[in-house]
Amino acid sequence: MSHKVTTSWIENMQFESTNPSGETMRIDAGFENGGDNKGFRPKTLMLSALAGCSGLDVASLIKKMRLEVADFKIETEGLLTDKDPATYHTVIVDYHFYGNNLNEEKLKKAVDLSIEKYCGVMEMFTQFAKVETNIFYHKQS
Repeated sequence: MSHKVTTSWIENMQFESTNPSGETMRIDAGFENGGDNKGFRPKTLMLSALAGCSGLDVASLIKKMRLEVADFKIETEGLLTDKDPATYHTVIVDYHFYGNNLNEEKLKKAVDLSIEKYCGVMEMFTQFAKVETNIFYHKQS
């Protein structure tokens, strides 16, 4: 099995990249790097891929475990090295769960399963960066 995308130059620093689903996204540099600030940055896309991969796992497990969760978000921060090319040396992944009746034990299990077993993007990140994960439970009243 393989994944294939096609990334085509639009103009200046802008590219459009395809996805196997048929969706496209624009990639661009910021003004400070000669771009027009009209698209996603490549390094931050990596953080979105990490959060998306793990989030899909956790959402699937929330459904399978029949857990009550009103809202769920993942905040991901990548800390860059000081030398060029700058790479992520540490990535912090914060899972936030919101609801009136959160089963913290089962939600932790869902996150742990994603981190340790299911998320291939997480596994890839651990090959080049220290990955720190945290879980926050927000009771809603």
